[in-house]
Amino acid sequence: MTSDPDHRRRRLLAALPAAALLGACGKTPTAAPQAGAVPDLSKVKLVLGDQVKLLQTKAEAAGVLKDLPYQIEWASFQGAAPLFEAVVSGDVDTAIAADTPALAAAAGGARVKVIAASVSSPTSVAILVPPDSPFKTVADLKGRNVIVSSARGSVAHFLLFGALREAGLKPADVNTGFMLPSDAAVAFSSGKIEAWATFGTYQAAAEIRGARVLRNGVGINSGIGVLTASDAALADAGKRAALADVLQRLAQSNVWANAHPKEYGEVFQRLTGLPPDVARLAVSRDRPQLRAVDSEIVRQLQDVADTFYEAKLFPRRVDASKLVDTSVFRPA
Repeated sequence: MTSDPDHRRRRLLAALPAAALLGACGKTPTAAPQAGAVPDLSKVKLVLGDQVKLLQTKAEAAGVLKDLPYQIEWASFQGAAPLFEAVVSGDVDTAIAADTPALAAAAGGARVKVIAASVSSPTSVAILVPPDSPFKTVADLKGRNVIVSSARGSVAHFLLFGALREAGLKPADVNTGFMLPSDAAVAFSSGKIEAWATFGTYQAAAEIRGARVLRNGVGINSGIGVLTASDAALADAGKRAALADVLQRLAQSNVWANAHPKEYGEVFQRLTGLPPDVARLAVSRDRPQLRAVDSEIVRQLQDVADTFYEAKLFPRRVDASKLVDTSVFRPA
């Protein structure tokens, strides 16, 4: 596996609903292992799913992955939809994502559990328009074309849904399409997209080039990010023990990155190859702390899940209380 999704993953049809994309998940895993013999971690290999190397750069910059008693491999993706496709296929063990794509994956049948969470600023998701766009408010998008990255149920889709409702519009009042972020970035920069709901480094890069923010996620998106693991990985005693350890290390990397933004930004820029100004902007918005999943996180996840289900954007209702496993990560 490489750090960039291969051709098979790239065939993800972003316009398909989550249920069609994530319907098959293989065998039902056995129950989580009970306490017993300590597993031999030297025989364990974790494949950690990432988005644009955000987890990896922090961990490597902070130096928290030295002397691991198990093996890890990183697999980085453009967005959450192809990342969860890889979780479903069994190619990766974990996925880092915002709340909505994780809930969309669960609604579509992906057998995953939320094992840790983080809360950061919702400014890292936005509806963008070109600098010379005549659109001044979300209400101006009525009857216009809006591209969402990267799929139905994404954090950007939730922002568009909430922003339209806030403006007194219905989803049907705009023509919504779905594109992977890198493809949308090219189309947006060439003037082929009227409005683009996106996130993270793609949003930062567009803003640096002059894109205007029509509406960001503040007041709409929760800002919750979740780290999920497949049920299959959690049912494996060795992988479960390795996950508990790697979560502690990732928590330490967040503490380091927040305390050393300049050094972290330099490593992030070098590993991602992004322009320095884009890397700095993205890093300035990414200041989460990994935390245990508590009742408040569950409540907010349930609110988001119910909103999408009631809007008929999820094929079934997700019970957030059954989507979490609070036993893996216990912050030091």
